[in-house]
Amino acid sequence: MFPIRKKTTFVSSFGDNIYYSWEQVVQLTDHEAIILNTNGTHYDFGHQNRTKILNFHLLQNPISFIRGIYHLATSKFVFIDNYYGFLSATSFRDSVKCIQLWHANGAVKKFGLEDPSIRFRSRRAYDRFLKVYNRFHYIVVGSKKMEDIYKEAFAANDQQFLRTGIPRTDLFFNQELHQEVKESIKLNYNIPNDKKVILYAPTFRDTQLKQHSIKLNINKVYQELKDDYVLLLRLHPAILKKYNNNYPEFIIDVSDYPELNHLLFVCDYLITDYSSIPFEFSLLEKPMIFYPYDLEEYAKTRGFWARYEELVPGPIAKQTDELIDIIKNHEFNMDDVKRFSNEWNEFNDGQASEKLVNEVYKK
Repeated sequence: MFPIRKKTTFVSSFGDNIYYSWEQVVQLTDHEAIILNTNGTHYDFGHQNRTKILNFHLLQNPISFIRGIYHLATSKFVFIDNYYGFLSATSFRDSVKCIQLWHANGAVKKFGLEDPSIRFRSRRAYDRFLKVYNRFHYIVVGSKKMEDIYKEAFAANDQQFLRTGIPRTDLFFNQELHQEVKESIKLNYNIPNDKKVILYAPTFRDTQLKQHSIKLNINKVYQELKDDYVLLLRLHPAILKKYNNNYPEFIIDVSDYPELNHLLFVCDYLITDYSSIPFEFSLLEKPMIFYPYDLEEYAKTRGFWARYEELVPGPIAKQTDELIDIIKNHEFNMDDVKRFSNEWNEFNDGQASEKLVNEVYKK
């Protein structure tokens, strides 16, 4: 009933890759842009003449949701950044192209068709996964290594990949913005200039939905590092109960800060476990420590794409004392970080968003 129009629709969950792609679509094309915001999107897409922003949630706003369906059905290009179940029932017309931006530059734990939990799903659920993955005409990648992972996770083939780089990594090549962001965050959180900054960003576990227990001896970390360091604490937004901070002069809760990558500019050290943060943090060539306190259990339930010890580009600590020693003795091999970055950021060069739009709209 409705013809395809000169229009691009973005379905946004995480938002960052969508944001950088949207900016270039508005600048480089004459397409109307439609942003369909699902729960969790925190990006401000501004008030641009050719952009409409809709709440894409059936129960919260059914009329807006229906309007979103109309835009999906009449757009020439559709960009998505996550797994969306509605795609299993979405048959795009032949002239429409659906581009998967995903929300990670690299991967430690398995997902998609390789997720260990899939064996507990019904055949009907498995078929639905395949239908969703089959909607992706193109998948954007930042490296050949991630391309190989997508082939297994999404049952993708060589012709589907756009080797243009991950849009949000453009941020890491903007040195002027780095300094502005760094100064702004330090001022906002009152971070002392004379102390080094450690960012602790643990991966969210399903068991931590209603409360969170920091698996570090915080008292010992405080006693050993308080004179020279501050600790930024970044908890997963799904955690409902906030951490009770007994050391406000040492621990700074930045869980509510909307842009994770901005925090990476401020910190001197990153402590994490199974997240995808290190893949982009490595672009800054700063040291990182891995604290997988539940490695054996996590490996069984989630699975890794490679042996964990061989994948991570930094020292591994299993206990608080080990972590403190690594920081105080600066036990890092920065050549490992550089190698890691070269492998996983192969196509990320600061022009990823522009390259992506030029590539997609000329096909």
